Amino acid sequence: MTLLRRIASFPDWAPAYRDLDDVRRELDRVFDSLGDFTGFRTAGVFPAINVFETPDAIRVRAEIPGVRREDLEVSVENDTLTVAGKREMTRESDEASFHRREREWGSFRRSFSLPVRIDGNHVQARYADGILTVELPKAAEARPKQITVSAGA
Repeated sequence: MTLLRRIASFPDWAPAYRDLDDVRRELDRVFDSLGDFTGFRTAGVFPAINVFETPDAIRVRAEIPGVRREDLEVSVENDTLTVAGKREMTRESDEASFHRREREWGSFRRSFSLPVRIDGNHVQARYADGILTVELPKAAEARPKQITVSAGA
């Protein structure tokens, strides 16, 4: 025997709350777009970055579309990785007027504490198709070690 239970539909006032949530999101977007009153904007959480670990290394992938390779700076100091750079504001026609402007421009800087000690002498960084990939080999003392178990008393 199967027992079914009906779940009541949302009351009529639910769409009003959706409208309020839409207004809240739009206000957040407006205040986020105000930026710095000096006229120089810095990106909020730009670039989006993934940090992951393999047995031998820490790998970082950052999405940095529209940034020239020569405008990127990657450094490691005391097991802290810093990715910095700048993205130029795209110039539109003098006759154009924006209906929406969401792409950030200006300087950015993100720093991360690395979860293990790394070998700073062998760090490699590649930039292709708007993706920065940084390979940070683990220091010898941070890599997993295979221990041989011997027999005997």
